[in-house]
Amino acid sequence: MNGVEVERPLKLHFIPYPASGHMMPLCDIATLFASRGQHVTIITTPSNAQSLTKTLSSAALRLHTVEFPYQQVDLPKGVESMTSTTDPITTWKIHNGAMLLNEAVGDFVEKNPPDCIIADSAFSWANDLAHKLQIPNLTFNGSSLFAVSIFHSLRTNNLLHTDADADSDSSSYVVPNLHHDNITLCSKPPKVLSMFIGMVLDTVLKSTGYIINNFVELDGEECVKHYEKTTGHKAWHLGPTSFIRKTVQEKAEKGNKSDVSEHECLNWLKSQRVNSVVYICFGSINHFSDKQLYEIACAVEASGHPFIWVVPEKKGKEDEIEEEKEKWLPKGFEERNIGKKGFIIRGWAPQVLILSNPAVGGFLTHCGGNSIVEAVGAGVPMITWPCHADHFSNEKLITTVRRIGVEVGVTEWCTNGNGERKKLVSRDNIEKAMRKLMDGGDEAENMRQRARELGEKATRAVKEGGSSYNNLLALIDELKRLRDSKPHD
Repeated sequence: MNGVEVERPLKLHFIPYPASGHMMPLCDIATLFASRGQHVTIITTPSNAQSLTKTLSSAALRLHTVEFPYQQVDLPKGVESMTSTTDPITTWKIHNGAMLLNEAVGDFVEKNPPDCIIADSAFSWANDLAHKLQIPNLTFNGSSLFAVSIFHSLRTNNLLHTDADADSDSSSYVVPNLHHDNITLCSKPPKVLSMFIGMVLDTVLKSTGYIINNFVELDGEECVKHYEKTTGHKAWHLGPTSFIRKTVQEKAEKGNKSDVSEHECLNWLKSQRVNSVVYICFGSINHFSDKQLYEIACAVEASGHPFIWVVPEKKGKEDEIEEEKEKWLPKGFEERNIGKKGFIIRGWAPQVLILSNPAVGGFLTHCGGNSIVEAVGAGVPMITWPCHADHFSNEKLITTVRRIGVEVGVTEWCTNGNGERKKLVSRDNIEKAMRKLMDGGDEAENMRQRARELGEKATRAVKEGGSSYNNLLALIDELKRLRDSKPHD
């Protein structure tokens, strides 16, 4: 093996899942590899490729498209992303269509073999494809290592539901055999979610390694050691990738096109005091009923704090009649608040841009992996409202382990973001949590200080000599070692 051979760039194929919360961070990770001179190809479908072309921050990335099987799953042509719908049936069809991409993707990869496949954990077939080609494969799903460790513990200790009648169990319990002693979850995940968690764990643990869009200091060194000891599997923290986007324009363009002008948003924020604004957003695929939105509106107004509230449920309904509007907003809410105390965005918001503004002092969030790492990166404490998937585990990382958040008190797991919820979270509980963080006092100030310190650690992690910076270089070296140690035909 000569020196030239070692320096030969890696050929990497990235396969993202068609939902913004999965696709954008994985494509940002692809950008990191490309920025280090590696040859990167992102394999996706035409509609998703069109969106990525507008938002990717590196010209060094190659996009390869495979046709989405829209006819096979009974969808109109061009409907290829979870973010394009609020309908559970359409969401399921998009998921099924994504699962059918294995043949087209496999065909391309076999004809153009890379040195490594880096795929979303939803694509369990990526493990088989890599095995067939005798190359390593890394997996990604946007979850924190803390959440994956909890899922592993639940499965190891038979705390995931496996029988049809188990969904009614709603008693809280301490997660056993974890590196942290007092992590209490409100209930077991429902059966459908338990099955999905099991599938994701299988895919992750069969891969060569797990890549994570946050940094070691957030999950904790003790979490990394525990995970690697109990699973025998390697984890690579490479984030926060949101720091790739440095200019206002780049931050504004992350994800889909914003449904509000960044200038309008920034001008309004400029008029607000430092740490006074609550930013409210539940991600791109979590949607609430009108009744629940009404409770949020009442709590927001009663708290008296300025707010930016993202309501994707109401995208395209700007001209709804008063009768419809009053199902989710108290009468006169907009007249009393919008433009003065608040700002409503019906659709996609420039989240990284908003969170990095000094006026934002709190983030009411669903605790998705991207949202918590973007908030931590900006040094913003959180008000936590988990919905499904890894959200409940991420909540405990934020509130119990890092102590930079206040819980609203949600106890109901949903099987997906659009699913019907049996329990309404009351305006009183929402207002109480908002006030606990935003009204000031020693506890809130200590939380804010810890969030600031963690934000500084996030910044250092991606700079030269930082933990994520070093992990990226070490991972590139490891993949080159694996490639160059393969016997030549």
